[in-house]
Amino acid sequence: MEQVLQQIETYKKEIDQWVIDSPENLETYRIRFLGTKGIVKGLFGEMKQIPVENKKAFGQVLNDFKQVAEAKYEQFKGLADAETAPSKGIDYTLPGNAFSLGTRHPLSLVRNRIISIYQRLGFSVAEGPEIEDDWHNFSALNMPENHPARDMQDTFYVHTNPDWVLRTHTSSVQARVMESTPLPIRIICPGRVYRNETVSARANCFFHQVEGLYVDENVSFADLKQTLYFFVKEMFGEGTKVRFRPSYFPFTEPSAEMDISCTVCGGKGCSLCKHTGWVEILGCGMVHPHLLENLGIDSKKHTGFAFGMGVERISQLKYVVNDLRLYAQNDLRFLQQFTSEV
Repeated sequence: MEQVLQQIETYKKEIDQWVIDSPENLETYRIRFLGTKGIVKGLFGEMKQIPVENKKAFGQVLNDFKQVAEAKYEQFKGLADAETAPSKGIDYTLPGNAFSLGTRHPLSLVRNRIISIYQRLGFSVAEGPEIEDDWHNFSALNMPENHPARDMQDTFYVHTNPDWVLRTHTSSVQARVMESTPLPIRIICPGRVYRNETVSARANCFFHQVEGLYVDENVSFADLKQTLYFFVKEMFGEGTKVRFRPSYFPFTEPSAEMDISCTVCGGKGCSLCKHTGWVEILGCGMVHPHLLENLGIDSKKHTGFAFGMGVERISQLKYVVNDLRLYAQNDLRFLQQFTSEV
């Protein structure tokens, strides 16, 4: 044992005198002292020859020597890395790589713009659940069970309860507000809706809507038209033309669809407007008296108007996007084209 202890002292002196001035010399040091066949490994092999009563003391000496050898290696390894870094083309004085800033989704940009326009007219924002019951999504809106109008809004039913559906429009939010809010009511209802559609360039099984509702005394169709005129002017510009066409919706009477002059061809005719010069952007009408009565509002004293538009449709006209699937594919090449303003 005494002979081994003397060897350890000799090895410590060798470590103190070892000059590590290159990566090659550092590797030679590692192999000699810390390698699998190095001095430290060999000394630990001597443990079996040490008497039992001396093993603890000898093991402590070996651990101290191992720590000295490892400390010397780590010290010079750090210095070697710092010295060789410039030769690898790394300049630590240069600024780091900047993170690229993201932009808002085009549908978010258009939705926020729509909300901003209507808020200036005194409309507040109302939201509701995306999983809705049959009453608020259909029956209260003048579409009782087995009514043929439900075929236009085929949707997805929740398996555990057939009375629950993924909402087909944000009109369900209007129904909830009319049930619980004192008059007058002036709201817009943005949100995601779902319908059982075949996914294609022109349709998807989910999309986004912004619907509006105004209920008070003496609300007329003229109020509706002027509200929508203001929206079109602010969203598409002063020169945009507007027209109303008679239509049918179970929750409004009379009902209309509103078109604007094509923003791509200026009304001259192109593939987007199917060479008519006009593009439909929303449906609207006066709130049906039966709907008001269903939700506890006196239809003889109060009237109201409602409208609804697809955010994807407005976004398509603003950005000339010809495939609705692009909005949901998270392709950065598509999304990075849009700025923070509409």
